[in-house]
Amino acid sequence: MHVLTDKARTGIPGFDDILVGGLHRNRLYLLEGQPGTGKTTFALQFLIEGASKGERTLYITLSETREELVASAASHGWVIDEIDIFELVSPETLLDDAQRQSLLYSSDIELDETTKSVFEKVEAVKPQRVVLDSLSEIRLLAQSSLRYRRQVLAMKHRFAKLGATVLFLDDMTSENLDKTVHSVAHGVIKLEELAPEYGPERRRLRVTKYRGQAFRGGYHDFKISTGGIVAYPHLIAAEHRLPFGRDKLSSGVKELDTLLGGGPERGTSMLVLGPAGSGKTLMALSFITAAVARGERTAAFLFDEDADLLIARSANVGFDLTSIIESGQLILEQVDAAELSPGEFASRVRECVTELHVTTLLIDSLNGYQLAMPEEKYLVLHMHELLSFLNRSGVLTLLTVAQHGVIGDMKAPVDLTYLSDTVILLRFFEALGAVRRAISVIKKRDGFHEDTIREIKISEKGIGVGGALEGFRGILRGVPEYLGHDKALLNNDQA
Repeated sequence: MHVLTDKARTGIPGFDDILVGGLHRNRLYLLEGQPGTGKTTFALQFLIEGASKGERTLYITLSETREELVASAASHGWVIDEIDIFELVSPETLLDDAQRQSLLYSSDIELDETTKSVFEKVEAVKPQRVVLDSLSEIRLLAQSSLRYRRQVLAMKHRFAKLGATVLFLDDMTSENLDKTVHSVAHGVIKLEELAPEYGPERRRLRVTKYRGQAFRGGYHDFKISTGGIVAYPHLIAAEHRLPFGRDKLSSGVKELDTLLGGGPERGTSMLVLGPAGSGKTLMALSFITAAVARGERTAAFLFDEDADLLIARSANVGFDLTSIIESGQLILEQVDAAELSPGEFASRVRECVTELHVTTLLIDSLNGYQLAMPEEKYLVLHMHELLSFLNRSGVLTLLTVAQHGVIGDMKAPVDLTYLSDTVILLRFFEALGAVRRAISVIKKRDGFHEDTIREIKISEKGIGVGGALEGFRGILRGVPEYLGHDKALLNNDQA
């Protein structure tokens, strides 16, 4: 005999985490949202999960036909034969008068008759899970707020006696937006669809009420694709902490490690700032390849550059990304900022750390990542939580930001220098009729670092870092003045 647990799991990946286990059984819940937000898909997943556990399930539909429900399920690859469907159809769908006499129509029968028919079906099936779709039809039949409230209360008590976990759907099409069910329901879940000016729609959900139960408040991104709904609970860094040593991590370039005071520590973040083409990504890749050489697993998320192009140009400077990708030590993922929600991205990062045991992670770049966020202030809050999670997990996080401009005063589209533990600044400067690159460390929380400005050179031999540019003044402005007497710049043979 099948034994029911204290909570009914919804079958929606990520959502049971938001509910801290699922829905309390023998309770009534409200699922509301505008048409197209995913209520039917949510309800079907809820019933399919119950059916897979041997529970009896019932879908009461006053707004959709059986054929529409079956087709909706089929679009996700589901077969819902095990779900009982009780359909109250419109008379316009039938042509046979004799057949009309044997069916119930939500458009022309009284409310009491409708609810009586519903509960006759419920008592016959004796389901553990019930979905009623939707309250809009009940509201129309009630015709007044008082009668509607009384009817909802009566239905709640009837369902409670039958021991069912009930999900009421509401498409929020009523003009007065009656909150009757909000006060009656044990929990309220709201689905929303956002339409940005560019790109596909974004969806999010929020649990606005859950009696006697702690839950993850606030908005959570979710996605509907083939296979159903997947929810992405927003990350709470305080819930995660792994033991790890605070050892310094090498970049594989001796002079760069010296500039960084031995290298960044494990469980810190490093931000690489500079104009486009200054070598930010390749600088970060040196830490990736060094981690791979130590036998660790790494990950890189590319928001701006094509993955194949990065692999090709990295090979030109001595980084063989193809082989380490094939070995499984590098997870290289190209991200479409217009398609990916922040919640989904955070979920992928969390999966890399907790399931794949990644120890070094690159986000390239925050310029592209910012496009996935509605406003900059939300990006900063989101990155604060994400970096806190990665730091607590012992991950070295590498971030790149492209500053506007090439030479002279430059600004970054988003300022995360105060969140990062280490900040590296790259600059172009002009000297001896050529454009050169300079590097400096302007911040390092976890210990000593050099305050010198050095030249950096990228060639087929890799990344080379020269000595301190002591004879120059104004390098960070881009047009320095040479005051020295000795040859301080790297030549073509040095890298």
